[in-house]
Amino acid sequence: MSDLSDPSDPSDPSDPTGPRDAGRPAAPEPLPVQRQVGLGTAKLMPDLDQDGGWLLTLDGTPQSYVDLADPTHLEFEYTRRIGHLVDALAPAGQPLDALHLGGGALTVPRYLAATRPGSRQRVAEIDGPLLALVEELLPWHGPGVDITTTVADAREALAAAPAGSADLVVADVFHGSRTPAHLTSVEFLRHAAAVLRPGGCYAANLADGPPLAFARAQAATLRAVFPYSCLVAEPSVLRGRRYGNVLLIGSDRPLPVRELARQLAADPFPARLCDEDDLARLVRGAVPVTDAVAEPSPPPPDGAFSVG
Repeated sequence: MSDLSDPSDPSDPSDPTGPRDAGRPAAPEPLPVQRQVGLGTAKLMPDLDQDGGWLLTLDGTPQSYVDLADPTHLEFEYTRRIGHLVDALAPAGQPLDALHLGGGALTVPRYLAATRPGSRQRVAEIDGPLLALVEELLPWHGPGVDITTTVADAREALAAAPAGSADLVVADVFHGSRTPAHLTSVEFLRHAAAVLRPGGCYAANLADGPPLAFARAQAATLRAVFPYSCLVAEPSVLRGRRYGNVLLIGSDRPLPVRELARQLAADPFPARLCDEDDLARLVRGAVPVTDAVAEPSPPPPDGAFSVG
């Protein structure tokens, strides 16, 4: 094969003295951005190991990770579990109508838009300045992306949503590092059930630690509203060895537990799915939570989620 390169050509990539982009300024490295928002101090930090990757924290607690170059990249383990649920709910590529309670940096809505183009999505986020910051620096608009955002309390947004308007409701709401009490009750879940279409699915991301009293009560609350339910968490969390995320899933129709369990087992950080029988054993003795006695989720141990 003949060598077509010309050593005297400054565009020759083999000539270190004459690169193709000689004289062109290098793109500036993305810099962290810190701003006061409604619920505290938000910080957006670029991932220096992943082009397009950004971490959102609020008062030092990680809230979201977004990959602008690849919205199907889910960095946090609990978002991957929600992603697995999204993948299992319907045939690949089929659009879904979704209501997201809690916005953060819109990681899951971006994933749904990328994997199921044409999905109609609504996001309710109580922190308007945070939502404006994310839209300014990490915009989500683009072809095939139908995401509408509103500044609202999650429960108020849920109560105002039309009945039977969603295939999926995702609750991922933390004030700081705790789920607010008014989003943990039977009454709240009844609103969610009313918004779902027949066969629709509710998913809530919570966090708890030993002895899992909050998670058990929330699972009992879920089972009081939805005929079919399951729970997903790391085995070490379920065994009460450490604090971590718990994903609760409910529906009025049988859930795709077999497919979901398969995807969870194949994940780089496998999680265990507790089906109906496992969940019944887990919640034995737990009482469903009502508005009258609802409390926020327990605070995490010091340093559980904080970053520098």
